[in-house]
Amino acid sequence: MAKNKTNSLADLGGFVFSTNKDFEFDNNDGQHETLPNNEQRLEAHLDKKNRGGKIATVIKGFEGSDDDLKALAKKLKTLCGVGGSAKDGEIIIQGNFRDKVMDYLVKEGYKVKRVGG
Repeated sequence: MAKNKTNSLADLGGFVFSTNKDFEFDNNDGQHETLPNNEQRLEAHLDKKNRGGKIATVIKGFEGSDDDLKALAKKLKTLCGVGGSAKDGEIIIQGNFRDKVMDYLVKEGYKVKRVGG
């Protein structure tokens, strides 16, 4: 019989080991409740790092479920007519659309802060 060899931590099946007797595993996977628009504190950035010199508008600070983040990202991408992505509480819109995105978010009731030049 050949013994199976584990090549990564993923092969272990997601087990968590802790020596802390009071440890509680939180398995939310980013599915926490989305704050209302007027309680969201978003930041609008322009970013060129690791993008081949191209500018991207980055919205940071979204607190809520991944589904709500992706829905907002889709609205913003449609508004600007460009591509982008949404993950880890950030929305990335390709191009310099910071003012347009900020205007839309303010109209929707979000509190948006302009960050950077």
